[in-house]
Amino acid sequence: MKSGFVSIVGRPNVGKSTLLNSILKRHVAITSDKSGTTRNIIEGVYNDDNSQIIFVDTPGIHKPKNKLGNLLNKKAYAMTGDVQIVLFLVDIKEGFGRGDKFILDKLKSEERDVILVLTKIDKLKNKEVLLKEINKLKELYDFKEIVPVSSLKDINVSELITTIKKYLTDDEKYYDDDFVTNQPTSMIITELVREKVLRETKEEVPHSVTCVLEEYEESPDLLSLGVLIIVDRDNLKKIIIGKNGQMLKTIGSNARSDLEEYFKKKVYLRLYVKTIKNWRDRENYLQELGLKDDLDFE
Repeated sequence: MKSGFVSIVGRPNVGKSTLLNSILKRHVAITSDKSGTTRNIIEGVYNDDNSQIIFVDTPGIHKPKNKLGNLLNKKAYAMTGDVQIVLFLVDIKEGFGRGDKFILDKLKSEERDVILVLTKIDKLKNKEVLLKEINKLKELYDFKEIVPVSSLKDINVSELITTIKKYLTDDEKYYDDDFVTNQPTSMIITELVREKVLRETKEEVPHSVTCVLEEYEESPDLLSLGVLIIVDRDNLKKIIIGKNGQMLKTIGSNARSDLEEYFKKKVYLRLYVKTIKNWRDRENYLQELGLKDDLDFE
């Protein structure tokens, strides 16, 4: 039995959450094509007959513009410390840029054992392009391994798991076999709603939106929920509600479908939208999201 902790890092929108969901075959981390989607440290546990891998999905590391951004960066940096191996994700289609270099320099300074994971390889034209990029990137750092994957197409994901196993150093099982994620129920609910907001509104709503669980009642056959969607500008509130409330209905319908699949029961979901200006710099809302600034480093 081999086990260990693996951190997933990378700049925003390189596919960290999508990779975690693909590995676990479960929707534990929300995804969208907007940067800054992941805001919390998510542990997802992979089990098979001879190993247990605890994956830590982190917020994308980026140049912060407000207190929320600073806290997200601190969380991401903190979770590269006490792990056996770091998965450093780079979007092969976008190429290695300044944001990737910023993260790699941080990993170099800590002399971390790093597996370079090249994501979204299904978007490349041919293998020659991939091989050219691999040859170029392997000169940047002494990576333990370089593994190209497509999480959406499930290409090379099992090979990545096999590669990770070579670097596991523990020999104890940290979680029961049926444990999938450390995310509390309230966080799973609000994050699934936020995911649908980001997906349905496309480019119209930036990641300055959050959700808070305000009502929760559960019976054996029904989950009754009320979720407050918070934005920082009135025009965003209008977009989320939509003409005659149609956008909010679509968001609610899609979120309810995912919630019913996750909880395996009927879900009654009520959504509300509220404008709270500058919520990203207001301490009480950051604490409500589990983002209290208690990490002791610069």
